[in-house]
Amino acid sequence: MPFESVTSAQNPKIKQLLALQAKSSLRRESGLFVVEGRRELEHCLAAGFRPRTIFRCPEILPREELDVPDVQVIEVPAALYEKIAYRGGTEGIIAEVECRELKLDDLPLKENPLIMVLESVEKPGNLGAVLRSADAAGADAVLVCDPLTDLFNPNLIRASIGAIFTVPVVACSSEEAIGWLKSHHISIFTAQLQDSLPYYDTPLAGPSALVMGTESTGLSWEWRRAADRHIRIPMLGRLDSLNVSVSASILLFEAVRQRQA
Repeated sequence: MPFESVTSAQNPKIKQLLALQAKSSLRRESGLFVVEGRRELEHCLAAGFRPRTIFRCPEILPREELDVPDVQVIEVPAALYEKIAYRGGTEGIIAEVECRELKLDDLPLKENPLIMVLESVEKPGNLGAVLRSADAAGADAVLVCDPLTDLFNPNLIRASIGAIFTVPVVACSSEEAIGWLKSHHISIFTAQLQDSLPYYDTPLAGPSALVMGTESTGLSWEWRRAADRHIRIPMLGRLDSLNVSVSASILLFEAVRQRQA
């Protein structure tokens, strides 16, 4: 494992790292993204992603605790690590990793799949939180339709605490997702207020896709027309919606409850 020491924030490799964190266009052009934190990197490696470069702070993470063969390691002092770290408490390790994007046809499906679908969700933090719930519920995949953020946004990876690597995630168009779901005989349940039944009165024990849109605009008519059933979470207070990640958790675990009943 080749080691190199860098002490200046003006070093070209440090500048590239910071640019990858900030610019989705550079992530697309270079085919690289940034993973920060030991736990997140472990999930990333376990999922088969390949790191290109690892930045390590030896004052935080001793060399003997790092075992990633055939990867360039750049050691940086604590003062510089604080400048390049996207957040605190990340165990002294940041990696540049090669992108690998799944397609719908790459998804392995179980006999009774549970799929989470998100349409045009903009906030990386919300998407990351949904991925955590999908992992906890044992969902087979998350489809991100017509995405407004890229899947390797650092905020998304951080919010998912690595679930972006533990749950198969595909970015695609709504049209592609609908066609794929129907071709695999997976029932489509759209979360919406209009013409809907409470989620707990809806059978979710079979092959199911739970579809959610944004809090501000909801789902497109394309999804509403494609739905086998419309479901809703009853709102008993004065507000008319929940955060999309909270709503996704409720629906996912209702599906889990019904499957275990």
